[in-house]
Amino acid sequence: MPTIEEAKTWYPANDPVHGFDHVLRVMRMAEKIGQELGANLTILQAAALLHDAEGAHPSGSSGRGEHEQSSAAFARRILETEGWTGEAIEAVEHCIRAHRFRGKEQPQTLEARVLFDADKLDVLGAFGVARTIGYALQDGQPIYTKPSEEFRERGEAAPGEPHSAYHEYLFKLRHVKARLYTAPAKKIAEGRHALLCSYFDQLAAEAQDED
Repeated sequence: MPTIEEAKTWYPANDPVHGFDHVLRVMRMAEKIGQELGANLTILQAAALLHDAEGAHPSGSSGRGEHEQSSAAFARRILETEGWTGEAIEAVEHCIRAHRFRGKEQPQTLEARVLFDADKLDVLGAFGVARTIGYALQDGQPIYTKPSEEFRERGEAAPGEPHSAYHEYLFKLRHVKARLYTAPAKKIAEGRHALLCSYFDQLAAEAQDED
C-alpha cells in the first residue's frame, strides 16, 4: 500500500486545485463513505492517493483531458512494484479511470462510485469555489465573464469566448449533485451545493451590478 509520505511526492507542492491537500480530502471522504457502505478500503485508499497523480494540472504534458488514463497507468506501475495482484490493480485502475465528471468510463464497482463521489464533493462547497477559481487562473481564464447565449443554451462557447470559473459553474458544478451515486454523498452534497450556487449567483449579480 502506498504511504502518505510516498504519495505526497507525486503531487506539486503548491497546486491549489489538484495538489496533495485535495488528494487527502478525497481519501478521507472516500474512507468515510466507503466504511459506511462496506467498500474495500484498501482498493479505495490506493485509488484515492493515485487518482490525480499524472496530468491533472492544465499544463500537464499528458493532457488534462486524459489525466484519468495517465493516472491509472501510473498507478499500475506503482502497484506492480509493490507486488499487488492483477485483479487488485485492475480494481484500482477502474476507480481512477472512472473518477472524472467528463470521463468516458462510468464507475461500475462500489469502490469506483465512492471515489467518484468523494472527488465530486470536493468541487462543491467552499473548497469547490476556491478550487474552481484556482483552476481558472491556472488555465489563464478569468473568474467571471458573461456567458454567451450559445453557452447558456448548449454549453458551446462562441468564437473567442473564454471559459471562466462562472462558465465552469454553469457547465459542470451546478449539475454535480445530481450525478452522485451514493446516499451518504448525496446527503453531504445538499449543503455544499447550496453554498456553491449562492456564491456563483452572487458573483454574477455583482458583475452585472444587480446585487
